[in-house]
Amino acid sequence: MTLTFRQAAALCATLSFCGLLLVPRNFPELAGDARITLAVFALATCAWIASSIDDTYVALGAGLALTVTGVTSADALFGTLGDATIWLLICAFVLAAAVAATGLAGRAAAFLVGGARTVRQLVHLTTAALVVSAFAVPATSGRAALALPVFLALARALADRKRLVVALALLFPTVILLSAVATLIGAGAHLITVSVLWETTGERVGFHEWLLLGLPLAVVSSHLAAEVVLLTTTRRADRRGGVRVSAEAIEEHSERPVTGRLSPAETRCAALLTTVVALWCSEPLHGASPAVVALIGAVVATAPALGTIRLKDALATVPWSLLLFMAATMAMGVALAESGAATWLISGLPGDAVPAWAFLAVVVAVSTAAHLVLQSRSARSSVLVPLVVAAAMAAGVDPVAAALASTAAAGFCHTLPASAKPVALFSDVPGTPTYTPGDLLRLSAVLAPLTAALVLLFALAVWPLFGVTP
Repeated sequence: MTLTFRQAAALCATLSFCGLLLVPRNFPELAGDARITLAVFALATCAWIASSIDDTYVALGAGLALTVTGVTSADALFGTLGDATIWLLICAFVLAAAVAATGLAGRAAAFLVGGARTVRQLVHLTTAALVVSAFAVPATSGRAALALPVFLALARALADRKRLVVALALLFPTVILLSAVATLIGAGAHLITVSVLWETTGERVGFHEWLLLGLPLAVVSSHLAAEVVLLTTTRRADRRGGVRVSAEAIEEHSERPVTGRLSPAETRCAALLTTVVALWCSEPLHGASPAVVALIGAVVATAPALGTIRLKDALATVPWSLLLFMAATMAMGVALAESGAATWLISGLPGDAVPAWAFLAVVVAVSTAAHLVLQSRSARSSVLVPLVVAAAMAAGVDPVAAALASTAAAGFCHTLPASAKPVALFSDVPGTPTYTPGDLLRLSAVLAPLTAALVLLFALAVWPLFGVTP
């Protein structure tokens, strides 16, 4: 096997670091468990960056190595699979399967997009629909697959306006990725962040807290991105003239009807989804865990006489590989914190001498650029969040603000087609004009600094209004 320069450089740096850790006289302040943890962490990060090995396989191998060497216990490794956040995601996917089986998503898209009369209205109504979808479908790849038929319908209706079709092709993955921060279930990286915060600081960020902090950022960043897509992809002439996309055009690309009266199954599913989201948002009033609420919803959605999908079929849509990855990386994060490895890694930082705004600015900048090295969003949070939390505690910055800022900034991954699954999906749509790598680079050159600045603005000026002060 021939190594590329990037792979060779990453491998040499990692092996050199591990070699230094093997010499007891180096870093005398490091205990044995911390040395092992750092070596495993470095090797796993190298594999995520520079190899084609499946991310989940690497994470499981790292978790197993930490368990076999005694750094963490078997109960700690396997116990992460029983974490409430894992169950929340499982049940959220079951609910999403129930929604997809009824065709409610297509109806909602047809209702919103069908009201557009100008190009700008079409772009912003599409953006609003994609933001709302974050409450119904967990994980960005699932939302991208659900939105693809809507894009195909729009592309067909606007076939004579190629630049506008390309702009819509860019808009869909861009908004899907940026709007994921709206909810706790928007991405697996969010659940990793919540777990690290709980294990490290004892602070639990619930669904409603995440909603208060993330939804305004998702709405603003998504609509800002929509304007950037329009300005960087289309010309003034392309934005002139009216548009008309009928519900019938969307229905041609949908497996379910999007017009007419709601079926009984659609009515039941809409009522169930509304109830579940309302209970998630009102957790402080009733005290029920979001995972318990999601489990109740999943049971009702798959009930023999009441549900819209069989439990067996719904469970087949759950990305079990992602769940195993999350469980293993949660164990890695706990090992980093408890062994003292994370504290040692950030011990060279200036600490209290760094103002909170400067600390957060560095965190946001590094997290925004991290997708160029680590393509997996969950892997980025697995690497960055434990270190960010430890550094924030040492610098006197609220770890919740730092972790959320890092996770939100890491949601930007638009530079290359391979940077995220939604970007790759919409970059190659047979028979439909779509964007090129050059279009992505032009968009990223404008959107990356804007997104980073917006996250920093929210962390410093908006989140303090909700009690999260850096």
